[in-house]
Amino acid sequence: MSNLSNNRMNITATTTQITAVKTALQTINTNLPFLTGLTIEERIALPAIDVNNKAFTEDAIHAGVNNVQLIPSYVSVPSIQNDMTLFTQLDEIIILVKQLLEKLEDTQLLAGSEAYTSALALYKLFSSAADAGVPGADAIHNQLKQRFAGQGGPGKPATDPNS
Repeated sequence: MSNLSNNRMNITATTTQITAVKTALQTINTNLPFLTGLTIEERIALPAIDVNNKAFTEDAIHAGVNNVQLIPSYVSVPSIQNDMTLFTQLDEIIILVKQLLEKLEDTQLLAGSEAYTSALALYKLFSSAADAGVPGADAIHNQLKQRFAGQGGPGKPATDPNS
């Protein structure tokens, strides 16, 4: 169990902060109205660009730009250039969003972990109080110990942190 005096998260977001973040996320969606969703099947079927085929794609675009006479009219090199530009622009944004997502998930993990380990400490305190005969502690302990009921499996006792 973590040290209860080492509370790294002891804050909540204000309603104003949450509203501002939601508004900022909506602003991103508004500013990038062309963002699309894919089905799982589409994600699997589409060839993905990586470092090697990105260089190939860039080389092919340069060749197309410099050799227009060899390109049939139904192939639009400017459209290919647009796709590549958008790919590069989104790559930069995705890195920033992934960094933000990692911080959000890490902060949520830490806050949840601190809350849960502290709740376990409270459970042990209520259990000790119940064992000592403190009035009202039995009811609280019995309510909280339901969380651990049935975790032992057949023939095993439930996993109770007080055991």
